[in-house]
Amino acid sequence: MQNGAKAAIGATVVLVLAVGIRVGLIYRERNAPDTSVKAPAREVIPEDDLVFLKKKRPDSLKDIKDLAGSTVWVSAGGQLEYYPLVGHAAQYGKAAGTLLGAEPLMVKDAIEQVAPKAATFRIPGGDKQVLMVFTRPDVAGDTKEYAVPVGYRQAGQYTFYTDEILFYDDPHELYKHWGPEIWKAVDSHRVILGMNERQVELALGQVSKSTSNDYGNRMVVFANLGKPMAVTFVKNKVTAFRADQGY
Repeated sequence: MQNGAKAAIGATVVLVLAVGIRVGLIYRERNAPDTSVKAPAREVIPEDDLVFLKKKRPDSLKDIKDLAGSTVWVSAGGQLEYYPLVGHAAQYGKAAGTLLGAEPLMVKDAIEQVAPKAATFRIPGGDKQVLMVFTRPDVAGDTKEYAVPVGYRQAGQYTFYTDEILFYDDPHELYKHWGPEIWKAVDSHRVILGMNERQVELALGQVSKSTSNDYGNRMVVFANLGKPMAVTFVKNKVTAFRADQGY
């Protein structure tokens, strides 16, 4: 009996030790530093960069003429002068105005015309300049036709800039995530706090200079049709703006 009792006690001790060792290993495992490789953080793509911008890639006068009957919208705001159309010819002598960002244009036709040097600052003249004929449906009572250069012909070859200067779809729908307050500022061509660079460029037009190439974290001066505006961006949000005083 004594030997049996000793054997039982010995077995119990072994069992307790085994359980203790197992508990210790589990504790050690659960409290050890995490050395597993963590998956890299997923890059967050700005919603603006997910917008699909249609491209036509025209390479003939017919391709521009085929836009007739459609509406396009200006993406290169404040950069393109347009001219009155008389007798199916652009009157280069005096510009009728400058196209503004997000402005809708109803396309009527396309023409070729020899351009004076003064009209080739944005769009080269080539042998002949190609102009898109349009009306301005958003301007009440204005039924006149106008022409704006969109490309040129040189030695029989065409070069067009329509994909760079126009939206083929309504930007108000493409960028509807901007919300009504931002779009109200864009359509009235002014800047408000919280806008990003893309929004301000569409509102005010061409960039004339900037303090750095760090997009969204810099001060940018927008030409703003001869009334330059200096706008400061931090994390791609407007934090300050004022009439440009140089820097």
